[in-house]
Amino acid sequence: MFGEDYRVDNLFDEMVGDTRQIRNHYRKFLNRFQAFTPEEFDHKRRAVDLAFLRQGITFNVYGDSQGTERIFPFDLIPRIIPSKEWEEIEAGLVQRITALNLFLHDIYHEQRILKENVIPSFYVLSARHFRREFMNFPVPNNIYIHICGTDLIRDHRGKYLVLEDNARCPSGVSYLLEKSPRHETGVSHDV
Repeated sequence: MFGEDYRVDNLFDEMVGDTRQIRNHYRKFLNRFQAFTPEEFDHKRRAVDLAFLRQGITFNVYGDSQGTERIFPFDLIPRIIPSKEWEEIEAGLVQRITALNLFLHDIYHEQRILKENVIPSFYVLSARHFRREFMNFPVPNNIYIHICGTDLIRDHRGKYLVLEDNARCPSGVSYLLEKSPRHETGVSHDV
């Protein structure tokens, strides 16, 4: 499938290793994927796009003069993460969200990170989303961030890196909500 002309240059390929061999955790998927013709695959992609459009899984680009709804991007090729890698990612994300909550607790209470000039005060105190009225306000269990969308990327060696943390309101989080079973009327109700 991946001939001599296939090159990833200085990038990491999730499915194909350095020697152009399929990574073990992608073999089963690839066997099923290769059974589709390009036309069948395109038909499935269009079906997903239509389903997303009908379910309202769309977004608007602010400032776009057309103001049209765009379908939320979805790749039919899954990113398969072996369990050992997932355990490492999970541990890192738990550590990261804990650190972010500790940071916010410090910012809104003792402010040691500012007093010790680890971060210059200006960057925090002049930030658009910093709320002075929140100073010394106790939050339950010191949890400031309940949902965090941490965007992960890989470097050329395959090492996971954090691109950003979306801690205010992660884009797409509402799509995780499930609809209750449809009633006789055909109307679904949010859970």
